Amino acid sequence: MKRLDIIIVILVLVISAASLGILKMSSQGNYGEKYAEVYLDGELIKTISIDNTANTEGFTVKTEHGFNVIRVENGMVRIIEADCPDKVCVKDGSISEPGEILVCLPHKIVVEIKGESKGEIDELSY
Repeated sequence: MKRLDIIIVILVLVISAASLGILKMSSQGNYGEKYAEVYLDGELIKTISIDNTANTEGFTVKTEHGFNVIRVENGMVRIIEADCPDKVCVKDGSISEPGEILVCLPHKIVVEIKGESKGEIDELSY
């Protein structure tokens, strides 16, 4: 590689890293209270606040197909145990940001993080 090629590659990497950092910083803090909604077969069965980082709550959702144990801890939600055959929902890990979801298809359970926007609507939001 020539010297100019190395400079161009380094410049592109620095610009990419800076853009990613700015994007990450601007997306944080846009939500007031964050909460998780647990749906069973399309019906809302539980809403849990996840803002309190000291809050540790666990509960079991039992269905006719099996059970899932859901835990809220340190502002994150995860399915820690399930008796479904593939256990994809357990392997998915924790979620904490609005828009993220956990799904257990065999048991028809969906856990979704939602948040109330604390910013005002601007001309780009339309």
